[in-house]
Amino acid sequence: MSSQLPPGYRQIAPERIRENVGLGYDELPLGLVIEHRPGRTVTEVDNLLGTALAGNTAPIHTDAHFASNTPWGRILVCGGVTLNLIAGMTVRSTSGLTVANLALDEVRFEAPVFVGDTLYAQTEIVSRRLSGSRPGNGIVTCRTSGHNQQDTRVLVFARTFLVPTDPDVVRVTTNY
Repeated sequence: MSSQLPPGYRQIAPERIRENVGLGYDELPLGLVIEHRPGRTVTEVDNLLGTALAGNTAPIHTDAHFASNTPWGRILVCGGVTLNLIAGMTVRSTSGLTVANLALDEVRFEAPVFVGDTLYAQTEIVSRRLSGSRPGNGIVTCRTSGHNQQDTRVLVFARTFLVPTDPDVVRVTTNY
């Protein structure tokens, strides 16, 4: 195998590589902006399952006839579904090795999301520090925004999580 590995992979045995999941503290410098891909097209099933799991019975999210008589004229995707889809897009790179989520703050829904919209996420690292109570971990805060296919920002939020300062130790220990 070539001595040059593709970005995002590491050698685990001769002729065998593994994808990296998550970044460590030192790989998340202040000001770093990550564009998360692939995008995600919201389906009716996403919306129905999300509202059912949350017990959200608002007809704007589930009743097409009701929704057709609102200013939107159609079903509006539940905000919780939008938040989960956008946050989920960020995990592979930002917090795939997270020890704990610490906070979700400043959540703002800025534009409607409808079934069929394709969402994209972008994350900026806005603060970070070593943990005083959890040696070997750092506390990272990021601001994530979600945009639709027209590049309209639909959601923004801040998230704080605990990440290892040495991601390779976690990867070896967990076989990741």
